[in-house]
Amino acid sequence: MDGTTLTIIILAIAGVVTITLYVLKGVLDQLPDVFDSAGRARDAWDRLTKKNDETPPLDETEAQPPAPELPPRADDQEPPMAA
Repeated sequence: MDGTTLTIIILAIAGVVTITLYVLKGVLDQLPDVFDSAGRARDAWDRLTKKNDETPPLDETEAQPPAPELPPRADDQEPPMAA
């Protein structure tokens, strides 16, 4: 084996290692998104297959929302006094 062949083999091994590390980094960068998607899919499946999908009844205080306070009408106010 001469020097040229050895150099080519070393460069080929370095290239394979570099490509392997690049691909591994790409896969590892995508893992958090995959885990988030899996969690959202699991939550959606739980909501879909939930046996008791009825909402609890509202309390009497929650059933009737308070009436909004309206501003006074213009004809209810006293006219301005002259100075």
